[in-house]
Amino acid sequence: MICILKIMEQPAGRAGAGQKMKGIIIMAGVVGIGIQDFSKIIENHCFYVDKTSFIKQWWENQDEVTLITRPRRFGKTLTMSMAEHFFSIRFAGRSDLFEHLNIWKEEKYRRIQGTYPVIFLSFASIKDTCYKDAFTGICQILTDLYSDHQFLLESGSLSEKEKEYFLSVSDHMDERTGAAALNRLSGFLAKYYGKKVIILLDEYDTPMQEAYTGRYWNEMVSLVRRLFHLTFKSNPWLERALLTGITRISKESVFSDLNHLKVVTTTTEKYGTSFGFTEEEVFRALDEYGLSDQKQEVKNWYDGFTFGSHAHIYNPWSVSNYLDEKKYAAYWANTSSNGLAGRLILKGGVQMELIMENLLQGGDLVTTLDEEIVYNQLEKKKSAVWSLLLASGYLKIRHSEFCGRHSPEYTLAITNLEVRIMFEQLFTEWFSNFRFEYHDFSKALISGDLREMNAYMNSIAESVFSYFDTGGKPSEYRQPENFYHGFVLGLISDLRGLYIVTSNRESGYGRYDIMLEPVADGYDGIIIEFKVFDPGRETSLEDTVESALKQIEEKKYETSLIHKGITKEKIRKYGFAFKGKQVLIGK
Repeated sequence: MICILKIMEQPAGRAGAGQKMKGIIIMAGVVGIGIQDFSKIIENHCFYVDKTSFIKQWWENQDEVTLITRPRRFGKTLTMSMAEHFFSIRFAGRSDLFEHLNIWKEEKYRRIQGTYPVIFLSFASIKDTCYKDAFTGICQILTDLYSDHQFLLESGSLSEKEKEYFLSVSDHMDERTGAAALNRLSGFLAKYYGKKVIILLDEYDTPMQEAYTGRYWNEMVSLVRRLFHLTFKSNPWLERALLTGITRISKESVFSDLNHLKVVTTTTEKYGTSFGFTEEEVFRALDEYGLSDQKQEVKNWYDGFTFGSHAHIYNPWSVSNYLDEKKYAAYWANTSSNGLAGRLILKGGVQMELIMENLLQGGDLVTTLDEEIVYNQLEKKKSAVWSLLLASGYLKIRHSEFCGRHSPEYTLAITNLEVRIMFEQLFTEWFSNFRFEYHDFSKALISGDLREMNAYMNSIAESVFSYFDTGGKPSEYRQPENFYHGFVLGLISDLRGLYIVTSNRESGYGRYDIMLEPVADGYDGIIIEFKVFDPGRETSLEDTVESALKQIEEKKYETSLIHKGITKEKIRKYGFAFKGKQVLIGK
């Protein structure tokens, strides 16, 4: 296999803060899916987008303990493996792994490679349903680490007492021994090599998420807090530490006394292009694989992530799979059970379902965010689920503004086409046993039963709409009509076998809100226009209905249905008027 190196110079102003990129380097070999070992990718000449400039940026920032959160499958584990191969004494003399990459162009870093004792571990496998099994899993990981360093027992550098502790680390050790294991191993290595250690912990938050869903949160917090304190705070042998995960768990939970912790989330500027692929990198890769004509479609499917001010970051897992398969699919969507997100969305009940319906229809959500996940508040704090979905990559930030608040309001939307497809599938699963009776409204709409339509809508409005502040000051949506629009689209989603349902399309002299074009004989075409009561122009909801119907007529929204061969007599027009929790439908 021949390794093809392609270099495209990148303008100096495009790199992240403190990051002087030498150019975009694409190794356009065989696409090895799921390889997370850096040396295996380089040695087997697999597809690789050079991210070694992260090493320089991280090292020069000089943060003692860094936590970086990114969505799953965004190259976190590969980056950690890259850091291990670069810094670890185990890989001293392995210049062949880096000599064609950006970091090797820096003489200072050529001298650093392979000069530090490194402890690298991952909690990715800790996905147990009870604390006992989770603790055993962590013990096994720590025991394997000690087995990898068995040479220390014969080195002569350990005292008899230290050897005794070393041998006490096992799959069945107690919590006190387990919590101190990384601290003690750091000391053993520092003593042997005469140099402080670098600790790399991947997927640090997986045990915490599983503990929350498995309802053993308190036990896990107690263990992890003690482990992290001894490893990252009270560790005199620590040179640097790097942690990665999906979420930023609240400081009070597990980082209570790590006041030196540098946290990098999706809204942080640092390392903005170090995880995921930039658009330039993706387009260059498409050129190398003879797929230049697919750039726009790849963008539609896999673009949409933003880290700090760096927009147009692509999902690397999905792009790699596309380069391998040469076909579009929701690759990323099939890599996780999404259990925590599903639980929180279901917990939100009908209200959450309506918000999700709106997002799936292309709408957005305006909300405040707290990127620090407080797990014991997840089911109480309304914005917590949106913070989690943003951190997980399911939502993206369209823009933010302060609007006189201490913290900004964020406008969120579904990230891209791939995520939308995933959510449509998950949405059906999550609410399969929960959905309220949509078909009652659909039957009334098809039959033209105006009385039943009004009764249904007002019943739902009374029990649900107050949650959304649908009056004059909506907190969740910029325009109340957006909410009503998405809500009604959700109600009629079960009609798609009988109708072609379209929204916000041009017809006549404007854009209608919703149109139902029948696909079978015997059904009428339907046009729906939404209006929110305007007290400056109208005195009653009846006036609002008339305003909606008047707009349908004046804008000639029926034009496209008539062009499809549907006669005027077979076209029904409805005006939906809303005022807070009051609804009036007329025709």
